[in-house]
Formats: sequence, C-alpha cells, structure tokens
Amino acid sequence: MKDKRFWRLEYSITLIALFGFAMLFVPLSLQSTMQAKFITRWKDCFNRVSYMKDAISKQEKADILKSFKRAKNDEEREALLINIIKPYFRLNEEKFPKHYHPKYMNQKRVKHNDFYYFDEIYYTDSKLIVGIKDVDDVTPPMFMMMFDINGKLPPNTWGKDIYGVKIYENKVEAFGQSESLEDMRKDCSPEGTGISCSYYYKIGGNFVD
Repeated sequence: MKDKRFWRLEYSITLIALFGFAMLFVPLSLQSTMQAKFITRWKDCFNRVSYMKDAISKQEKADILKSFKRAKNDEEREALLINIIKPYFRLNEEKFPKHYHPKYMNQKRVKHNDFYYFDEIYYTDSKLIVGIKDVDDVTPPMFMMMFDINGKLPPNTWGKDIYGVKIYENKVEAFGQSESLEDMRKDCSPEGTGISCSYYYKIGGNFVD
C-alpha cells in the first residue's frame, strides 16, 4: 500500500514537471510560428514591390517615378506616390489614424523626427498597414515604404511585424541591405532597432525569440 502511494506521488510530480516544461516552451513555439508567418508575408510584400517597380519601368512613360520630384509641394508628391502604389497594394483612401505608435526591437518608441518614422500610413483591403515616405532630397532613395504585416494588432515592432524597402530609380532594396552581415545580426536583436531585419530575414537570417 505504501509503495502504491509512493508511486502515485512520484507519478503526480512527474506530470507537474512535464506540465511546467510545456508552459515554458509552448509560448516560445507559438511565437516562433507567428514570427515565421510574419517573415513569409514580408517576403511576399517585397516581391510585390519589386514587381511594381519592374512593371512601372516597362511602361512607355517610365519616368513616372521621377515625376513627383518635380511636384510643386508635398501634397502633390504624396498624391503621385499614392497613384503609383495603390493599384499594387489596394490602399484605402483614408489615412490610418494617428494613434498608431510603432517601436524598435529594443522597445524604444519610433520618434517623429527619426529617419524611419512614417507619417503617411494607410490601410490596405487586406488590413495590411503601408507607410509611404517621400525622400525629397537630391540623393537616393526616391521614396521608402514600410509594411506592418500584422496591421494595427501588436507587436507593431520593427523586425517583428514591421519591415521596409527603399525605392530607387533602378532598384528596390530592403532596409539593411547596405549593412555588413555582422551589423545586421546585431541590429536584428533585442538590443538593436530591428530595421536591418528587413534584409537579414530576406536572405535567410535566423530570428531571435
């Protein structure tokens, strides 16, 4: 009888231990699965941007990407950008509400004067958030785009569900492409901004849970 009670106690302890391990690892597994889905959707967005750029370049009026540089003001440039992008991402006419506050991977908030802050953000028909930034400068890129794969749902964080591209006259680059592999790896970590994850994941870099 004593042995039977001891066996039951030992069995119960084993079950509790297994349950504890499951609670530790299941959330990580779910997070990894979700992150993998985000990365897959990000790669799809990048491919769509590349297709958009190629399609525009093959048109007779291939200077459409240059035309907004000759626009008289920011509003006119923005209207031209929207006309370029809208057919490929089905942007809604209304801008996304201003209460959207993205973060860097190190949990610092993206400030209004940061280079990677996007003031013009839109919803797509598929609930993707797309940001557009006109780089009205004499140096490339011509404009940039960001994609929040998860829409307004959290984490709203660069390198987790937010990624971006730079659009040049003759190419499209994911953010971080000009960085070394080691710098990308450092930036694409809880201590970094997560900006370089856009290119790092595109070339098969491993994400950090």
